[in-house]
Amino acid sequence: MTTKISQKIVPPSVSELRALFNGKVIAPEDPRYENARTVFYGGVDRHPAAIVRVADAGDVSRLVSLAREHNFELAIRSGGHSGAGHSSSEGGIVLDLSAMKKLEINHEEGTAWVETGMTAGEYTTAVGAHGFVTGFGDTGSVGLGGITLGGGVGYLVRKHGLTIDNLLAAEVVTADGQLLYVDDKSHADLFWAIRGGGGNFGVATRFKFQLHKLDKVYGGMLFLPATPDTIASFIAEADSAPDELSTILNIMPAPPMPFLSEDVHGKMIMMAMMVYAGDVELGEQVMSKFRAIATPYADMLRPMAYSEMFPPAEESYHPVAAGRTMFLDRVDRSVAEFILDRLKSSTALMAVTQLRVLGGAYARVPDDATAFAHRQSKIMANLAALYDKPEDKDHHENWVSQYEAKLRQSDKGAYVNFLGEVDKKQVRAAYPGSTWKRLQEIKSRYDPDNLFRLNQNIPLA
Repeated sequence: MTTKISQKIVPPSVSELRALFNGKVIAPEDPRYENARTVFYGGVDRHPAAIVRVADAGDVSRLVSLAREHNFELAIRSGGHSGAGHSSSEGGIVLDLSAMKKLEINHEEGTAWVETGMTAGEYTTAVGAHGFVTGFGDTGSVGLGGITLGGGVGYLVRKHGLTIDNLLAAEVVTADGQLLYVDDKSHADLFWAIRGGGGNFGVATRFKFQLHKLDKVYGGMLFLPATPDTIASFIAEADSAPDELSTILNIMPAPPMPFLSEDVHGKMIMMAMMVYAGDVELGEQVMSKFRAIATPYADMLRPMAYSEMFPPAEESYHPVAAGRTMFLDRVDRSVAEFILDRLKSSTALMAVTQLRVLGGAYARVPDDATAFAHRQSKIMANLAALYDKPEDKDHHENWVSQYEAKLRQSDKGAYVNFLGEVDKKQVRAAYPGSTWKRLQEIKSRYDPDNLFRLNQNIPLA
């Protein structure tokens, strides 16, 4: 029996690849290879056969078609922030979108078309120069492709919802190599699926976003002592605040930051990243309630451009952490006390609990309007233990697993963008109710052979 070429799992040679693509093909012997294969999170050490830094949608289509023909593993990379390391491959080929950064702003419509290799920080700075914003996450180096497909929870979540709530259309290369324009009228099923369903359905090459006018915000960081009372008070204030305010609260031992006095170092603190996306004077009034919770260790809240919330990334920063993501119904005094006790019990370099109060515009979208089906979830929690010795991994994983199990409340969901290396059951938690079955059906239509499987994978129906 003759084996067909389509069953070959060995990728084409580097010389063959270079003849096919407009973009750069980076091979293991290339001096750029080590940097090109490195992803954001430490502990991911994969060696792709080649990295194709695609130049345009045509390159994307050719590489997807090649992967289908030769059956090699294909990793899709936008910013390289996959917690599970899905942005790279051991022996396969990486489709690297980072050279695709074209941005077109339509001032009359208040919209922007942008290629998916641009980062959140680059986009925010570029549209901010024209007085516009679109909400992404909280890290400037995140690629627009990955964060958007998973949902996008950031500094504008209560004012303008998730990133996907501001997505008007997209161009997607599907498993058959076709470039499709998708919106709520054209391929509406696929448009529904890519708004929260992750990278399961194709490679998004361009997004059309809604822009919002916003010249200034009142925001920055506020450092407060962390006690059961101050944590519960912060959460209560964040929950009752106007929709213009979105907060990201990190509870942790104080690191030796230069603006924190030495006597604070090592103490449990609340590091709050806060944005009031409205009138600056009203923002200062709202922030006064948080300042009144306790005497701040440091107060860096002020009027600023929104883009200042996305400072340049440290290229050498590649954290290794045992982490979990979940939703909580409440954080009252007793829950806050438990959080502090668990953090103090960790032997990690740094143990952190992050809390994001949701609500507002986020909650006004029906659960079934997009593949992100957690609109009634109250608080997103992320638990992390950062470490540097690989032999300590099991110890810290055990700590965070026990922490998650004891902290869990009635909400069993999970945010797909924050999932690491997890099993099918945990991926299933990201898509509750009928969402899972609907995604399976759409997957079977657009990717019946599961070509796009390096992701939080949705198996075929």
